[in-house]
Amino acid sequence: MAVIDISTLSFLKQLKENNNRDWFAAHKDEFQQEQKKAKSFYNAVMEQLKSHDAIESFKMFRIYRDVRFSSDKTPYKPHFAGNFVRATNKLRGGYYLRIRPGESFLAGGFWEPNKEDLLRIRKEFEMDATEIRKIMNHPTFVKYFGKLEGESLKTAPRGFDKEHPDMDLIRMKQFIVTRAFTDDEVLAPNFLAEINNSYKAMRPYFDYMSEILTTDLNGVSIIE
Repeated sequence: MAVIDISTLSFLKQLKENNNRDWFAAHKDEFQQEQKKAKSFYNAVMEQLKSHDAIESFKMFRIYRDVRFSSDKTPYKPHFAGNFVRATNKLRGGYYLRIRPGESFLAGGFWEPNKEDLLRIRKEFEMDATEIRKIMNHPTFVKYFGKLEGESLKTAPRGFDKEHPDMDLIRMKQFIVTRAFTDDEVLAPNFLAEINNSYKAMRPYFDYMSEILTTDLNGVSIIE
């Protein structure tokens, strides 16, 4: 079974401590070796995902930072990261994985839903939040993710009753689930299995959100 090598975390630690172009250029061969190993692991994650979900594509993000509009001018990201896109317009949501010493995590959900999707989700919660709360309170969801996360408005969105009993959900702008991992967990032989189990645990949430975003408020499909 695919694993994360300790040398990968070691390299990323060194990169964080020496985040400059001269050091990176001197260690370019080492970076390419670790990147190759990391990409192999991500490919193994994708194969696991494909055994229980339809995955359209996988993208591993570049290690180079865009510093044009950032106060942080360090040129490199001291981590490997990638996402997995679900196939077809009937399956919404996506999976994410980041490997970074001391800060590794996986995630899934809806980071920046467009205004139409956001309104549709809010309208669903306004009408009936029973199902999403049932998913959020399920022992498996709580075990792997704890709670539904994301930024929220400080007050009720325009057009919604600020006294609505489910305003805590309606105010949300993002709908994300995450699971953090220690370095020991990342290096453990069962790390790939734990990632896959976590992604499986997202499915009831993804299936519910996909149903919302592919139907109108009457439950009629809006896609061909």
